[in-house]
Amino acid sequence: MKNTAEQFIAAVKKLSSPAEQKKIQRYFKPDEDDVFIGVPMGKLFALAKEYIDMPVSELEKLLNNPIHEVRAGALSIMDKDTRRNKIPESRRKELYDLYMRRHDRINNWDLVDVSAIYVVGRYLFDKPRKILYKLARSRNVWERRTAIVSTAYFLKHKERDDTFAIAELLVKDKEDLIHKAAGGWLRQAGKGDKAALLQFLDKYAATMPRTMLRYAIEHLDVKQKKHYMELKKLT
Repeated sequence: MKNTAEQFIAAVKKLSSPAEQKKIQRYFKPDEDDVFIGVPMGKLFALAKEYIDMPVSELEKLLNNPIHEVRAGALSIMDKDTRRNKIPESRRKELYDLYMRRHDRINNWDLVDVSAIYVVGRYLFDKPRKILYKLARSRNVWERRTAIVSTAYFLKHKERDDTFAIAELLVKDKEDLIHKAAGGWLRQAGKGDKAALLQFLDKYAATMPRTMLRYAIEHLDVKQKKHYMELKKLT
């Protein structure tokens, strides 16, 4: 059975290449202890499917690994597992707890994006969501990104209040990767409730980061886009 960290790491290393390593590093801001070995994400995610039943203790070993693609693989395994409808609630909680406990190892945008929606968002869907507001106020940029990205699961089920509320906490954020995430999620929330999006923009368009605003208004008509961008220019 393929269920150990050692087996997974060996398989990941076999997929690496110097050419892919150069290509991948153009898209990331490496953490000081991040090591990229050059594994195509498609191949990595396909490999993750083979290890979907890996014990949590082994997954934590992967998260402790300095190789970026190994950690991405661990989080892909967690994501794929939590997408399964028949996953026991106890297993779902274990994976959520692991994510939150070892958030220090989730230290780049792709690691958040590949896992937060289902590992965190789906777990919290029928539970109190105060933890997301705590994360949104964190000094750690990746914890703040988890806060907003996780709400995508709520949006799938037409629950938009948390997306707007957390985006409101992030309107003064200094990080471009937060601007893009919050703006994109506002755009998605606005697809289902345009009035709520316009209300948000009426309040914050003039002061929110330009990138966040551009992402949020992407699906509005030309006249509305011009209106909100002009509000931004006035500040």
